[in-house]
Amino acid sequence: MKVTVELSKYPLSEEYIPKIKDFIDRLNSHNSLTVMTNPTSTHVMGDFDIVMPILNKEIKTSFEKFGKAIFVMKVLMGDLISK
Repeated sequence: MKVTVELSKYPLSEEYIPKIKDFIDRLNSHNSLTVMTNPTSTHVMGDFDIVMPILNKEIKTSFEKFGKAIFVMKVLMGDLISK
């Protein structure tokens, strides 16, 4: 099943842009995902069973690497690209 996940990351620190960029760059390193960004969120599309473990790994990595942050996530069945 295809899904689209809309994510927003809010690092709880003053130097927040590099922490957000690092997260997006790591998502983009996964060839099995389609990643689209805009000024307020990132959309990750792909197969549910592939997307969710990658998000789990990359969110955990963000916590371990940079400390506290808030992630807001919306999950939609289907993807934004398909008609």
